[in-house]
Amino acid sequence: MSGAQFDMSDVRALQRHLARSVPRIRRDARAVTMRGAMNVKNEWRANARASSGRHAPAYPNAVGFDIASYGPDIVMATIGPDKGAPQGALGNLLEYGSSKNPPHRDGGRALDAEEPRFEAQMQLLAERGLAWW
Repeated sequence: MSGAQFDMSDVRALQRHLARSVPRIRRDARAVTMRGAMNVKNEWRANARASSGRHAPAYPNAVGFDIASYGPDIVMATIGPDKGAPQGALGNLLEYGSSKNPPHRDGGRALDAEEPRFEAQMQLLAERGLAWW
């Protein structure tokens, strides 16, 4: 029985490409997350200005975001009102409502609007990272 011979040059080329792609994809994924968080924050503030009106004029400015990295491959954005800011503690009441007030869903609507854009950008990063020919 004779042994089979394989040309591994394409496999090695793919390996080199993926090794070079990982740092770029990590950097770009962080940038996409940052941009998405900024978009959600800005739209949340705009929604809050329209829905809170004169009852909570400082609330929209309390909405912000933080970016945190957990190792090289996990980036997370936390977006919402800062409870220490003026009227920031009203966030839960305005977002989710109460027995006497309907929910505004300012943040929920902003997140719903950003989700397809964010997913499209992440998909594009994955496709670019895997394309090597």
